[in-house]
Amino acid sequence: MKKIAILGSTGSIGTQTLDVVDMHPELFQVEGLAAGSNTDLLIEQTKRYRPKKVSVGSKELAEKVAPHLPAGTQLFYGNEGLVEVAAGTDAHTVVTAVVGSVGLESTLAAIDAGKQIGLANKETLVTAGHIVTTRAAAKGVSLLPVDSEHSAIFQCLNGENRERVAGITLTASGGSFRDLTREQLKSVTIEDALKHPNWSMGSKITIDSATMVNKGLEVIEAHWLFGLRYDQINVLLHPESVIHSYVEFDDTSVIAQLGNPDMRVPIQYALTYPDRLPSPAQRLSLAQAGKLHFREMDMERFPCLRMAYECGKMGGTATTAFNAANEVAVARFLRKEISFLKIEDIIASVLEAHHNVDEPDLQEIARCDQESRKLAASL
Repeated sequence: MKKIAILGSTGSIGTQTLDVVDMHPELFQVEGLAAGSNTDLLIEQTKRYRPKKVSVGSKELAEKVAPHLPAGTQLFYGNEGLVEVAAGTDAHTVVTAVVGSVGLESTLAAIDAGKQIGLANKETLVTAGHIVTTRAAAKGVSLLPVDSEHSAIFQCLNGENRERVAGITLTASGGSFRDLTREQLKSVTIEDALKHPNWSMGSKITIDSATMVNKGLEVIEAHWLFGLRYDQINVLLHPESVIHSYVEFDDTSVIAQLGNPDMRVPIQYALTYPDRLPSPAQRLSLAQAGKLHFREMDMERFPCLRMAYECGKMGGTATTAFNAANEVAVARFLRKEISFLKIEDIIASVLEAHHNVDEPDLQEIARCDQESRKLAASL
């Protein structure tokens, strides 16, 4: 039986991870759960899976949760609680599904404890890829991608000579506004933005999909996961989200991974790798799909993707500034403080003011993150 812990258990990836556990209850045991503020769902999960340790976002939330926990479950809170659930249980694999750079410290703690990482928190590699990958290699820890695109690339590379990879292509659905012009984007609402055509995701990632920031973060993550140059990483608009990504080799062969859009498939593969088990997902019928469509990515239409490439190539703290500015801007949009297009304006302004630091340590990354957030909140 494989023991797992889930950081972000009440979010989209976390709940779908538990769907996979329910599909194979004889194979998985939940050792730890960490959530933010959704205490009602966490209490329900704790009663069902009886983990040894759980964590919530604050002391006040912990006091609310405490009376409802089953005997034998230890309760923690805050960033220390995240670290405790990540590193302080007997879990073999830790699924890092929290949203944002808050996941960095707990992911590093899990790596230091020798846990395998089911990586759904892309911001960890975006902000500190050089530190995370180096430490994982030193500890002999696998970073198993949970994102559908990176899982696809990971699967396409199985058994292949990495030196013969000419390039990879990450596919993008285009998000909620893929068919709108720049002029039409001026008047879109939060409700419009949250209607993703293909995937079931949390609100922050759904907004990131609409701005194409999410794909930009995935490009940076792919650079660290697969050791590729940025000129080897392409993005292609693919509205149906059937081809999840593909790899081209030196001999011009292309290997792609296909399937219906269902996050439970890459989640399960990360948990069961290298084995493949029956999945609750619907099987793909290409005959029923009929046609698949593709469009070149327009960097003028999606400037956030262009900025992500620029920051990735620059390296250093540039990617930290990009991510921090976006997190604040998206939060402000969701609070109806700014318009949709102001998200990219805020990111651009923060990057313009940013002074890059090469090969930053964790302290420098934290400083850049804080300064970028402060500026993004003030614009």
